[in-house]
Amino acid sequence: MQYSRRHFIKTSAALATGLSVASLPAGVNAGQKGMKPSSSGNSLSSLLPAGGKTGGKAGGKAPSAKMKLSWKAYDLALKHTFTISGFSRKSTPVVLTKIECDGVTGYGEASLPPYLGETQASVIEFLKKVDLSRFSTPMHMEDILTYVDNIAINNSAAKASVDIALHDLVGKMIGAPWHNMYGLDKTEVPDTTFTIGIDNDEVVKEKTREALGDFNILKVKVGGPDDKRMIKAIRSVTDLPLAVDANQGWKERGEALDMIHWLKEEGIVMVEQPMPKLKLDDIAWLTEESPLPIFADESVQRLSDLHRLKGVFSGINIKLMKCTGMREAWKMRNLAEALGMKVMMGCMTETSCAISAAAQLYSGMDFADLDGALLIANDCFEGATLQNGKIIASDLPGIGVVPKKETAI
Repeated sequence: MQYSRRHFIKTSAALATGLSVASLPAGVNAGQKGMKPSSSGNSLSSLLPAGGKTGGKAGGKAPSAKMKLSWKAYDLALKHTFTISGFSRKSTPVVLTKIECDGVTGYGEASLPPYLGETQASVIEFLKKVDLSRFSTPMHMEDILTYVDNIAINNSAAKASVDIALHDLVGKMIGAPWHNMYGLDKTEVPDTTFTIGIDNDEVVKEKTREALGDFNILKVKVGGPDDKRMIKAIRSVTDLPLAVDANQGWKERGEALDMIHWLKEEGIVMVEQPMPKLKLDDIAWLTEESPLPIFADESVQRLSDLHRLKGVFSGINIKLMKCTGMREAWKMRNLAEALGMKVMMGCMTETSCAISAAAQLYSGMDFADLDGALLIANDCFEGATLQNGKIIASDLPGIGVVPKKETAI
């Protein structure tokens, strides 16, 4: 059956209110950018191969063994000191998770940059409250993740660590990567930006030279008194397209608009979070006057934020650690596009576990910033890879990752 764009938008709205992707009829995604008709049936259980092996003992039936959740604290060492408008850091704490069921293991991650407001201790305390043994099968994903979300408010990265591990587990049991189940072509993705933090000219030039040949677009952290100096330093090395992220650093809308006009002349193609996240009236004015698209980052966290941001921003930056994981990211993507907004897939500094999860669902988006695992020196997973400037998901089932033995959780 073929579905029109109108049918897709209608279905997207329904999806955003609570339906799981697996409950959609086959081919429902065919009208969206980067999407292809899906062969999925009416439930995740129906995707299990009849009479075939699932990696566990189910063999064509939804597994009935209890799930076991475990975790491990881990610190990511950044290759360079990372500075944005407001602070610097040399490492990022994370909590690695895994869910085991019927001999199959799914992996997840909570990445915890300081501004997110979560710590390894808070994530572990949250995970201790998660009782997956109350569910008879991991295939009931919507019920499980609704339960996890309702355990406590906030804790978005902690919730994402469960969500990602559950998606990985279920995908492995089904025997398919999630980009296939979403009906996406994993190669039809935007170039990922490579992020250059605020620094002196020599370091900025060095980082720029490191990116040449591997990336087709760079992202520059701005939002302070040295913005023009930063851009000029990069422009002395390359004329690649640039995106900028002000991280709420510009305080006055007139000043912000003047800067954006100057940036456009320097080959910048988009602006992320130019002003403080609660100054929505000023940002709406700026978006209307701006010659460049304006994307929300700090102003958008979860699905419930989207309707109030229509007309305020040109688009949104979806991050798994902000929105509680893949389940809500997929809903946000669909609703944003139905509202006529552009969509970007972003990340924190993360291992290839979380990056590979994000890579499952960003085909057809407008922009991507998925360089998080490329910024660290001690990645403990293998998964999605950088190919010709794009982060490409693997074809392994689930989120497509394999833990490295020396740091395996």
